[in-house]
Amino acid sequence: MSLYVILMGVQGAGKGLQAKRIETRFGIPQVSTGDLFRAMRTRSDALARKVQELMAAGILIDDDTTNAIVADRLAQPDARNGVILDGYPRNQVQAAFLEAHLAQHGKSVDAVLLLELDLYVAFKRAFGRVTAADGSSYNCYYKVEDVEFNWLADESGHFPPRLAATRAGSDAPLKRRPDDASADAIIKRIDTFLETTQPLIDYYAAKDLLRKVNADQSIEAVWAEIERALGQG
Repeated sequence: MSLYVILMGVQGAGKGLQAKRIETRFGIPQVSTGDLFRAMRTRSDALARKVQELMAAGILIDDDTTNAIVADRLAQPDARNGVILDGYPRNQVQAAFLEAHLAQHGKSVDAVLLLELDLYVAFKRAFGRVTAADGSSYNCYYKVEDVEFNWLADESGHFPPRLAATRAGSDAPLKRRPDDASADAIIKRIDTFLETTQPLIDYYAAKDLLRKVNADQSIEAVWAEIERALGQG
């Protein structure tokens, strides 16, 4: 049995965490275009050289090249029984390519999971999150007892306060992604998500592949909805 899942959701919706659960449950890899682009930096084949040249020139990776990269990944042995696609397709051109490519191999997209989250909640989840070295994530808006959060004023007065956090019994600071520290960057990511995703939502809804999941609940409750959406609950 194969399973091809497209995972969509605004930042903070918990896509990464739930993708890991799908990986474990169904034995299929998560495929992120961001990871694929970064992996091209360490390869020396013709496709990788093309991507390297585009990235070096600051040129946006075009649909044909993106499709070729994804097709290359889908041909790898660990993806023979399916994948979880994150960040792809980004438009209907890529969606149509994916559909045709899978059909050539007797496969098809089985489900498109849309993790729905209120945009204000999404902003708080991104702006307030910090991460420990072991991968544990915390948020200053959803405090936990063993983590201390502080907003530290900039002594020069030229910059906004900085979020600092540590876990009890440790002096090691919890890290914050640089792009999460910028409210403007977070809003731009939300705007980009809305602009690019709505046409795809309509596209897959028309094909009866869209499965909406309420992401504003516990991790276990979200997972239960995903299992039901994939016919396992």
